[in-house]
Amino acid sequence: MTLEEIHGQQPMPAGHDWMQGAGTALHELLVSAQRRGCLTAGVYESAKLMNVDPDNVAFCVLAADQEDEGDIALQIHFTLIQAFCCENDIDIVRVNDVAKLAAIVGPSEDSGEPRDLHCILITNPNEEGWKDPALEKLNLFCEESRNVNDWVPTIPLPE
Repeated sequence: MTLEEIHGQQPMPAGHDWMQGAGTALHELLVSAQRRGCLTAGVYESAKLMNVDPDNVAFCVLAADQEDEGDIALQIHFTLIQAFCCENDIDIVRVNDVAKLAAIVGPSEDSGEPRDLHCILITNPNEEGWKDPALEKLNLFCEESRNVNDWVPTIPLPE
């Protein structure tokens, strides 16, 4: 008997396809949110936004490379952001490749400088009824992950 059978939960679909589908959906969501002006990048900028208007945050992405794993200050920020997201029912995922994320999101539009991509928030636009299919797929992915006690799943971004 598995843990899922004991608790009446369905196991998350296994395999590379499910994870790749989530990665593709994340890529689509980031592109769409940036185009609509609904993307906030940076640990401090994200923390400020979550403090001022947490109800407007729809999704959170935390990104760290191998060398970032030893950054204690960043890990503390991640822990606090994860706690805040869980408390406010904001779906959250991790990405282990900041370079791929930078290729998708690109530099700051204002200065053209590289920006802090360790935390990215997707906010709800002012438009009523904006339903992004990629966001819905990611919400389902996060719900399925929580069903198997993976509260902050790691998603591989597509090549």
